[in-house]
Amino acid sequence: MILKFLSIASQLEKAVLTSPHVGVGAADPVIDRLVDDLWLAHAEIDLSARSEPLRGAAYRYAARLAEVTRGEHAEASALRGLQVQFFDAAYDDMWPGQRRTAGILSRRDES
Repeated sequence: MILKFLSIASQLEKAVLTSPHVGVGAADPVIDRLVDDLWLAHAEIDLSARSEPLRGAAYRYAARLAEVTRGEHAEASALRGLQVQFFDAAYDDMWPGQRRTAGILSRRDES
């Protein structure tokens, strides 16, 4: 579910960043389909995530990405912080009680 959401979000970001129509009111069927797919992937996370932080981070990331596609936020850089929050929440949801250290999983109480 998380990888599906990230795959769609990545495709949507690429489509938005390369589309000449974003923010000018013109509909792009590819982008519209990706936005729909993103919200469906978000719904999967919302239904199956173990933690509220992951649900919230997924929603905020998807909502901001949808806003970028509609031209409500001109800078895609506004997505980066939300993307990081989503990754952190996803990691904590999948491996609670552990943290990343130099690419290695370790228990939080072992540091």
